[in-house]
Amino acid sequence: MNEFWDRISAVSPDPPVWIVQVAALVALVIVVLPQTWRIARNVVTIAHEGAHLFVALITGRQLMGLRLHSDTSGVAISKGKPTGVGVIAMTFAGYVGPSLLGLGAALVLGTQHAVAVLWIGVISIALMLLMIRNIYGLLSLVVVGAALFVVSWWGTGEQQVAAAYFITFFLLIAGPRPVLELQKSRSAGRARDSDADQLARLTFLPGIVWVGLFLLVTVGSLALGAWRILVPVQ
Repeated sequence: MNEFWDRISAVSPDPPVWIVQVAALVALVIVVLPQTWRIARNVVTIAHEGAHLFVALITGRQLMGLRLHSDTSGVAISKGKPTGVGVIAMTFAGYVGPSLLGLGAALVLGTQHAVAVLWIGVISIALMLLMIRNIYGLLSLVVVGAALFVVSWWGTGEQQVAAAYFITFFLLIAGPRPVLELQKSRSAGRARDSDADQLARLTFLPGIVWVGLFLLVTVGSLALGAWRILVPVQ
């Protein structure tokens, strides 16, 4: 147990500037290119649905299950009051979840605890495995969790730091894209039961306002997270 805690709390040296720059560039390319985005979006979905589950839990809802699908959609199932602040917060959390997770990771990186970023991912995936209810979702979580664990346990210090920066940049850069895709689907008359439209039914604000709030949080997290990472290494 002491060895495990030592690994999580290990202090990492600040990486060379080029490692941070390469991590950011690779993350950007993966998000921008359609071929890589189709695969990488599964990771965003995991963070999206995980955010739904986390907020449902802290607002007192009963967690019922989680499904992840091959089209990169997902469903986080919980039981509780159908209206109220709790369900609004839970519904809002999905699209902003990856970006806020990335922002949190950026703040952790600023304390020179890069390895902790990886272990937070490993632990989060392990907890989500308890809730998964379909085979594709199980495989997705196992693949992502195994990759994080391998780097966290067997990776060299440089590999762990590089991976932590890449994951952080990926979450920050990827966050706004699903919001833009959501509005494109809404404009085409699809996604009538999207999180934004559910929030519109739960509140007095129209769906487009909620999309705007999603975008504000995700872009703001990207700007703040990038500043937190890049300023100290210049």
